[in-house]
Amino acid sequence: MISDRKAPLAPTRTAILVIDTQDGIFNAQAEVIRPHFYRSARDVAIPNIARLLAAGRAAGAEIIYTVIASLTEDGRDRSLDYKQTGFHFPPGSPQTRVIAELAPDPDEMVLPKTSSSLFNSTNFEYLVRNIGLDTIVVTGFLTDQCIDHTVRDGADRGFRMVCPVDACTTDTLERHQRALSAFKGYCRQASTDELVRELTSSRRRSDG
Repeated sequence: MISDRKAPLAPTRTAILVIDTQDGIFNAQAEVIRPHFYRSARDVAIPNIARLLAAGRAAGAEIIYTVIASLTEDGRDRSLDYKQTGFHFPPGSPQTRVIAELAPDPDEMVLPKTSSSLFNSTNFEYLVRNIGLDTIVVTGFLTDQCIDHTVRDGADRGFRMVCPVDACTTDTLERHQRALSAFKGYCRQASTDELVRELTSSRRRSDG
């Protein structure tokens, strides 16, 4: 177990989690109705997630995706919140696909979820414990919703949570900053540059 929150990443004990970067969330409609989210995702968060994925894959970290996707065609399995807001992407629908810029490799897991925190509607915890992981790097959408909830839940379950502050985003800069400030006590916050350096240097050490 890693007791130091600021300790460098150990790739073989680390999952890089990519939350809700899917066609149903990041799309042409979002560009019109959620302009800050769209621009910050396109210009900052998505490129930084891509860099983390490349460094993580090269270093031997586990890459895991989650997408909002019901397990049933009518969405009866969704959380009450998703039902009340009408949030429903049927299984296998185009809206559930991970965006092309961050497409998973063939042997990487993509978990459907119907709650803000994937700990509540997937077997993510079971999987990462089976693999032997204790550190989770949380990226994706939205900082003040699914990212926030996942960071807090993971910390309560005994995982070392890490949030690259420039590899996630939400609808306004103020919301993004307020969320980071609110959950900073539950995780290590770092830049993508910092985490990529750690993953790269770890790979160099293992290569000898």
